[in-house]
Amino acid sequence: MSVTLVIGGCRSGKSNHALNLAGAIPGDRRIFMATCVPTDDEMRFRVLKHQTERPPGWITIETPMDLTGAIGRESVTASVILVDCLTLWASNLMVENRNIGTEIESMVQCLEQTACPVILVSGELGLGVVPENTLARSFRDAVGLINQHMAAVAQTVVWMVAGIPVVIKSKAAS
Repeated sequence: MSVTLVIGGCRSGKSNHALNLAGAIPGDRRIFMATCVPTDDEMRFRVLKHQTERPPGWITIETPMDLTGAIGRESVTASVILVDCLTLWASNLMVENRNIGTEIESMVQCLEQTACPVILVSGELGLGVVPENTLARSFRDAVGLINQHMAAVAQTVVWMVAGIPVVIKSKAAS
């Protein structure tokens, strides 16, 4: 099992770096797991832009909620799985009033058993000011909790700053 977490702020280059990492992994069954549910034209444009940035041959699986199940099912035959992104997954879970702790526990167990490399992309939301409302603080806290647990299970954690990858954790895969 090999898990890499690519984390950073908005427009930091997370997705592009994760795509480059995944592209360097040998194999011909590359899975892109998309968690976004585009609800407006601007978000639909962003999704389309991300799709055109991927080289041909990627298989896209839209999985806004059952990310853990999708990783478990696909890792058996995939060369690599790229998840973009955990931040939107957290938002989707909150909208559906899912238990974040239970979802994190299931994800950690899944990642510990994956049969292929998994690259996770997530936003770092804890570097800014404290949000003024309860919902925004709950979202920031949920993403922070997810990021902590994914970083703990990952062999490699890369923090993206202004398009520059900074490796903050690196250990041999088990």
